[in-house]
Amino acid sequence: MRTLIVHNAKAGFGSDAIFEFERSLLEEGDECVMRVLGPDFDMRGAVSDAESFDLVVLSGGDGTVASLLYELRGRDVKTCVFPSGTANLIFSNLSLPSEPHAIARACRKGAVARTDLGEISWTENGTENTRGFALMAGTGYDATLMKAAIPQKQTLGEMAYFTAALSNTRPEMVHFSITVDGRREERDGIACLVANNATMQRDIEIVPNCSMADGIIDVIILEMSDVMQMLIPFFSGIIDRQGKAGRPFIEHFTGREVVVESSSPTPMQIDGDFVAASVTGYTARVLPSVNTLIVDPTSPYYQD
Repeated sequence: MRTLIVHNAKAGFGSDAIFEFERSLLEEGDECVMRVLGPDFDMRGAVSDAESFDLVVLSGGDGTVASLLYELRGRDVKTCVFPSGTANLIFSNLSLPSEPHAIARACRKGAVARTDLGEISWTENGTENTRGFALMAGTGYDATLMKAAIPQKQTLGEMAYFTAALSNTRPEMVHFSITVDGRREERDGIACLVANNATMQRDIEIVPNCSMADGIIDVIILEMSDVMQMLIPFFSGIIDRQGKAGRPFIEHFTGREVVVESSSPTPMQIDGDFVAASVTGYTARVLPSVNTLIVDPTSPYYQD
């Protein structure tokens, strides 16, 4: 088996687990190429020859992994997501076991699922931009938190986001005009997000039935006005992880293409990466079944 590992050594806490995975994966006669990404790495170049490998392993945080998955879209490359970041939500949504040896075993067995990506486009300083997302993207308070958490992620991990929230307890309310598959809605909130998958830590679904393989994206509006109200849907998620009873202060729609316009410039994030200081809108769409991801029988995406 010929394997390419694309590794972001700066992600997360600098774990060496990817090397333990490599040792578990390789057998006699195998070949493995490891590309360690530099600070100004070229996503497209990192996987330009992906089709020449039997397996491509993406090792990094959610932002890095999502960007690489976007470069691999539609290329029918068998791909393993390896958890080397802070939150690793893409990996956890696939429900693979976290031990490097178990991930290597799943790669050897080769069971795969066809999964969707989201694609988001926006204008910043007169320049058109387009990126892919595997989890969530959008504008508003969540992007403000992502930016504030950046300096502390290396030391605090996921707690950096909670610390950022406590430093900004009164987020700005924004009016959003939202067009979903041609249907227009008007809402006020602190953020408007689009999600390819909306399951967070501890398997809490922000909105129910949001899947990486359903051919649609979810639009999520956070309608709370302060941090205390934000705690209500969080605690409801502990009791009702799948959101069957709904989420207080959260509204959502589903569709294939979404256009969002905001009443004032707001910051933007994509899969946990802060990407723009202020935009007045964006367009998002689903890219159905564009990635081929390694899964095992514990995954909800596994098909026997």
